Amino acid sequence: MNGTLQHLFGFKAWANDQLLTALAGLPHGSPITPLAIKALSHTYVVDRIFAAHMRGEAHAYTSANLSEMPMLEALSADLRRSDQEYIAYAATLDAHRLAERIDFAFTDGAPGCMTREEMLMHVVTHGAGHRGQISAVMLLHAAAPAKDGFATYLHEVEAATRRRVPA
Repeated sequence: MNGTLQHLFGFKAWANDQLLTALAGLPHGSPITPLAIKALSHTYVVDRIFAAHMRGEAHAYTSANLSEMPMLEALSADLRRSDQEYIAYAATLDAHRLAERIDFAFTDGAPGCMTREEMLMHVVTHGAGHRGQISAVMLLHAAAPAKDGFATYLHEVEAATRRRVPA
């Protein structure tokens, strides 16, 4: 599973980077940008909350949404840093640690309990869903969405082992 998780978190980082790069190329004042920032800041907060849960640490978030939206540049740096932390973290886990059940509280105070593996899968799938929402908004505004396919990721980052000539 560890290799799978490393692939999934590598994919997450790649897909986020593809999207952040596409968003940075939008014209100033694009109606896509504030919607994308809202969705991406939410995924960032959720990523940080679950990272804290897995480390057994407290976090300062009282909501999965920020009260003030960051600028795209700052959010991009934070997301990229968080993605790299998850890649490194996934590389340290063995089957025993992945199966460990962790009790925590959701931001609304409700109790929760998930295995570390379930938390990691939540982080991956949660981010993918919100990237899809942003891609839909981009399409509605006639902007080309970013690449966001796992197969595309594998064939770009592992071109030699996939019998593909890098572009």
